[in-house]
Amino acid sequence: MRRTIVIGDIHGGYFGLMQLLDRAKITVNDQLIFLGDYVDGWSESHKVVDRLLELEKTHQCIFLRGNHETLITKWLKTKEVNELWLNNGGDTSVEAYNTLSEEKITAHLAFFERLQPYYIDNQDRLFVHAGFTNPRGVKAEFFEEYLYWDRTLWETAMAIDPSLTITDNLYPRRFKHYKEIYIGHTPVTHFNFTTPVNFANVWNIDTGAAFLGKITALDIDTKEFWQSDCVYELYPNEKGRN
Repeated sequence: MRRTIVIGDIHGGYFGLMQLLDRAKITVNDQLIFLGDYVDGWSESHKVVDRLLELEKTHQCIFLRGNHETLITKWLKTKEVNELWLNNGGDTSVEAYNTLSEEKITAHLAFFERLQPYYIDNQDRLFVHAGFTNPRGVKAEFFEEYLYWDRTLWETAMAIDPSLTITDNLYPRRFKHYKEIYIGHTPVTHFNFTTPVNFANVWNIDTGAAFLGKITALDIDTKEFWQSDCVYELYPNEKGRN
């Protein structure tokens, strides 16, 4: 049976990613949708990208761009130092990528540059790293950067009266374009959750791997999910983004 599995933020947690793929019993029949933020946080961002490139050869994969991929791409191309990025996990990526060959860096940069801004499947389910702001939908978004940085979609989803349905006039217009919306970017651990969270028709799969949480995968049809160990426990001598 083919499953569609959506995978949340990884943030350099290679050991956690490997645990997750094993625990979810990923097979070549599964479609894998990665929501972005593969890098920055833990020390093995380069190994995460290597594994994703390997998976792409044997599995049907969709790779979305996260805000951290926009940041590392700029650094790889310009070497401009962004202190805010460095202080939010970029320092570990800089350290790792400074050890790689030019050939490996070129391959990874090509990967970052071809990441998709969003994906909509044939059931009108939207997958995007962060969110979007335009009431006409993601395709009408004013600035592509919003897709990687927006938090208002999730904040709005959490605030919607649960008694409202998608046909109600008070239901946010931008939510009505899609059967379901899958996001990462804003860790649910910031709101005292540890597993994937659903408000309205939005599912948040970022369970705080960059901080004190786990990497999560979710079957979008059954809503069964799997998680790694807390990633900080897999890197006991590192600080992550704590």
